[in-house]
Amino acid sequence: MDTLKVPTQNALPLYVQIAELLIRDIAAGRYLDGERLPPERDLALSLSTTVTTLRKALVMLEQKELLKRVQGSGNYVQVQSDVESVYAFFRVELLQGGGLPTARLLSMDRCEKPNDLPEFGSSTFGYRIRRLRSLSAVPCVLEEIWLDGSYAASLSADMLSDSLYLFYREVLGLWITRAEDRLSVAPCPDWAPQEFAPAKGSSLAYAERISWAQDGARAEVSRNWIDTSKAHYVARIK
Repeated sequence: MDTLKVPTQNALPLYVQIAELLIRDIAAGRYLDGERLPPERDLALSLSTTVTTLRKALVMLEQKELLKRVQGSGNYVQVQSDVESVYAFFRVELLQGGGLPTARLLSMDRCEKPNDLPEFGSSTFGYRIRRLRSLSAVPCVLEEIWLDGSYAASLSADMLSDSLYLFYREVLGLWITRAEDRLSVAPCPDWAPQEFAPAKGSSLAYAERISWAQDGARAEVSRNWIDTSKAHYVARIK
């Protein structure tokens, strides 16, 4: 188990982060069905948290039926498919599997939509959100998200959270109900920050996503450049 390292600005509550990390690790097969988790004190220590915070995370897993708690014996994994989670739509994992997604905002601008984006939304402008996405503190993905301008009269950087889809739901009343990803190869963009290891212009795995809102409208388009020396795109079919 990796030590949990997360930024504090606009981050989810720590117990939610821990729950999400464990959900992703279970989905990636880092814990097997029926496997006993490490003792709570040991697991809390490995995650740099308290037993109290860990137990709140374990309650979330139990509610999602991913965990069976046996008095006097321990906590046992119950693998489930289609588990509701904050990062259910995030398909990039560390090479060894799992990893907690966090994001550092690089820029946010209100712009005219460029012509090379797929058609989406009803507005002529969109909010362009550029972020560096990390998995358990390892920079892995560059994101350029375009949210249609009709969903907000204005946005500010301090409004955003690590999970944009959670922000959309809680603040904008926008539910992303499905998404389509198209995979290819593309050069690393020239706005990549220094801590993103690939050289600018080098070829990277590239995922372009179209996301639909609860009313069936195309609400968002995103571009994602993945450092395949550290992470990979994963789609599980069950």
